[in-house]
Amino acid sequence: MSGRTDGKVVVVTGGARGLGEAHVRRLVAEGAKVVIGDVLVPEGEALAAELGPEQALFVELDVSSEAAWKAAVARTEGAFGSVTGLVNNAGLVHRCAIEDLTEADYRRVIDVNEIGVFLGMKAVLPSMRAAGGGSVVNISSVCGIVAFSHILSYTASKWAVRGMTKAAAQEFAPYNIRVNSVHPGIVATPMTADSERSHEKARQQPIRREAQPAEVANMVLYLLSDEASYSTGAEFVVDGGYTSQ
Repeated sequence: MSGRTDGKVVVVTGGARGLGEAHVRRLVAEGAKVVIGDVLVPEGEALAAELGPEQALFVELDVSSEAAWKAAVARTEGAFGSVTGLVNNAGLVHRCAIEDLTEADYRRVIDVNEIGVFLGMKAVLPSMRAAGGGSVVNISSVCGIVAFSHILSYTASKWAVRGMTKAAAQEFAPYNIRVNSVHPGIVATPMTADSERSHEKARQQPIRREAQPAEVANMVLYLLSDEASYSTGAEFVVDGGYTSQ
């Protein structure tokens, strides 16, 4: 029985744990060969070892470094062939009031969440073009659709990802490369584990719970598969109805 991503070669950033790990596991289960890009070396190596060398490879990747991206794509091509899928999932959040937010902390979030997405799309383009096409999935957030207080840098970065996705979709379409953004709501991951504010918001939305990482991974799987062949430059929201309110 064939999988939905058989023959795909996918790079997943921030793939060592949390939401990224869910993407990796789902894609491998459906037949993709996946490169796990992360700065969490022990976790990434352990996940790749568990999934096996035929299906997964760990590459240490600082998404804010263009040189690191070039090296990661080269490793991917050497191990599995041309890149046909990219999940720009790596991200971080810094919670504080605007008056307490330092320039350094603001830039740290932007470097990963926004610059990392730009560099990732740029880095995989030649490989996808050589392969005859591909699919890019940029993980934004409901914070890229609505705004929340006390996470200014995160909100700015996720709005940027939404816009970058649309611009890239237009540029990449002639090469048969689709680019879409996924906007998760509150997901049960290490990023939200200690946030009572997040838990409370989840209890107030139409589906009164946090998402499980696998529920977001199912959307990513769809967008990387050929089932989504006519979707590009679009937002796909997985938020339990939060933004419907």
